[in-house]
Amino acid sequence: MTGSTTAGTRLWTPDGFREDEWTHAESAEALAGNGRFILPLQVFLGLDDQARKSARERIGVLLQPGDELDKIVGLLDQLSLVALAFPAFNDGRSFSKGELLRARHNFKGAVRATGQVLVDQLPHMLRLGFDEFEVSNPVLLKRLEEGRTGGLPVYYQPAVEAEPKGPKYSWRRKRAGTE
Repeated sequence: MTGSTTAGTRLWTPDGFREDEWTHAESAEALAGNGRFILPLQVFLGLDDQARKSARERIGVLLQPGDELDKIVGLLDQLSLVALAFPAFNDGRSFSKGELLRARHNFKGAVRATGQVLVDQLPHMLRLGFDEFEVSNPVLLKRLEEGRTGGLPVYYQPAVEAEPKGPKYSWRRKRAGTE
């Protein structure tokens, strides 16, 4: 398999599983080769402007939960992918970053979840604007292979992905595809 996924990890999008075109790299030397690379924040920030602009379609950045989103906001036009790490199930800071990328900063590139992507988190990630997932959790892999993304059909809070309002209450929303 090409790309960055490790053994047992597969790339899933709302269109299904697919080959991963991206490779996680630890240094800027990776850019000397062909391919698309996800660089750690400090490596990405260390590139000169010309290198970032000329390789825009080949460069993604990985943000850890403690990394500040503001460090890349002015450079989003030089990125085609932002990967947000979920190193532990109890650290939700990357949820906020994903929502901010879409709603506040209008980022049109891919937003990828990497690390501990779990069954109960996936529906929320989709509503917040994530569109790529590095999945290694065996339960989630099985459900996605069966075409099940899970989630509750009714919820109260709005999200980046607009949903139709319920029939009687303006604040009750229904997940797309539910009656």
